[in-house]
Amino acid sequence: MIRLWLILFMLACAINVNAQRYDSSIFSMPIQMDAVTIKAARGGWDLAGFIRRVRTDTTFFKAFHNLRFINYTAINDIKVLDKKGKVDASYFSRTRQTYANGCRTMQVLEEQTTGNFYKRNKEHRYYTAELYDYLFFTHGQVCNEKESVAGYLDERGKGQIEKNKQRLKILMFSPGSKVSGVPLMGDNAAIFEPSVAKMYDFKLTSVEYNGEDCYVFRAVPKKQYTDEVVYNDLSTWFRKSDYTILARDYSLSYKAGVYDFDVRIKVRTQQAGKRLIPARLEYDGNWHVFSKKRERVRFTTVITP
Repeated sequence: MIRLWLILFMLACAINVNAQRYDSSIFSMPIQMDAVTIKAARGGWDLAGFIRRVRTDTTFFKAFHNLRFINYTAINDIKVLDKKGKVDASYFSRTRQTYANGCRTMQVLEEQTTGNFYKRNKEHRYYTAELYDYLFFTHGQVCNEKESVAGYLDERGKGQIEKNKQRLKILMFSPGSKVSGVPLMGDNAAIFEPSVAKMYDFKLTSVEYNGEDCYVFRAVPKKQYTDEVVYNDLSTWFRKSDYTILARDYSLSYKAGVYDFDVRIKVRTQQAGKRLIPARLEYDGNWHVFSKKRERVRFTTVITP
């Protein structure tokens, strides 16, 4: 059976390119670069090293993981839409996490719902909301968590739910990697593999983002392959000084008969002392699994340390 935990998140700057240079030493397909980036490469900047970082980056996952070790306030805004785009049910809350002595707890400071957001026993009616709860809410007291993220993609849970959480981590924090066990999709999410990379244009440009110099690495499908790929757009802003990810945008869609999804995700990060954490996450998703009701959900999360 296709697990809805997985399907949900299979469900994670207009740039004028003034010049192009192609480097075929990294992918089987060339990389398009603007004039500023070409100049940096000619000056000795390690392009190959940067692309390796793109493929092996852990700072983005570390930013979300860092939420387990700080005090912060979050605004959680979830809207369930009908087929005409009108709000059918909603959830809004303001929460406060407290971290002390190696343990974290969360308090709900404010909470409002409309429509049939919950079932009668207050269990989640919508799978999107259930996954949101898993990602952003702390229940009870959680202690003695490890700060290191080394090997996070190699972890293997014993149960099916744990396996699906593992796939979710790969999709969210290491986009472009192979994800096994997804029916009818094959390796279409593995955009760095030669058989899939040929369907994409890869672009690398220099921009200023929130006052900081950044490289933007972007993968967009070629027109003739738009109906075959999973990622419609994958754009990541890397700070030039240390290659920290400051922002990432995803656009994913796929149709496989028994399921389909069309999802857009935007993530922005911020500094909380010495830690990088998410600042804002926006999700707009429409997905359906055979025998289940279609879900059209938008949510926004704003985090303040």
